[in-house]
Formats: sequence, structure tokens, C-alpha cells
Amino acid sequence: MFGPIGMPELIVIFVIALLIFGPRKLPELGKSLGKSLAEFKRASNELRSTLEEEVRLEEQAVRKAPPAAPQPPEPAPQNADTGA
Repeated sequence: MFGPIGMPELIVIFVIALLIFGPRKLPELGKSLGKSLAEFKRASNELRSTLEEEVRLEEQAVRKAPPAAPQPPEPAPQNADTGA
């Protein structure tokens, strides 16, 4: 629906933010936004690496596990009442 944001759109967003927050508050907001984005990126990378490690460990466990021996089928139970 919306394409990538170009330079004119960024300028409009910056001007609106400047009008709303003022020139003194804007650098503070930018700094806190940058810290928040960095923290989110770090957390998402940590989650991805944890998931990849778990998948790798699970694959190793599956490869190392001995193949299951086939079990013989159990004989059907016989009733004493159905004798001929």
C-alpha cells in the first residue's frame, strides 16, 4: 500500500516533528528513539540466535539418536468364551 519513504516525505516528517516538539526537545527525542531501536535490534538478534542454537541442538540430537528397532506386533487377545 505504502511505498518506501523518500527524501521529500522525510523532510515533511522532520518539519512536523520540529513544529510539534520544538528545536530543544527534538535532539533528545531522536537520541531516545535511537536507543530504543538499538535495544530492539539487539533483543531480536538475541532471540534469533537463541532459536537457531536450539534448532541446531535439536538436529544434532536427532542425528545422534540410534534408530528405533521395530517392535513386533502384539498378539490379539483371545477370549475363553469363543472357543470352538
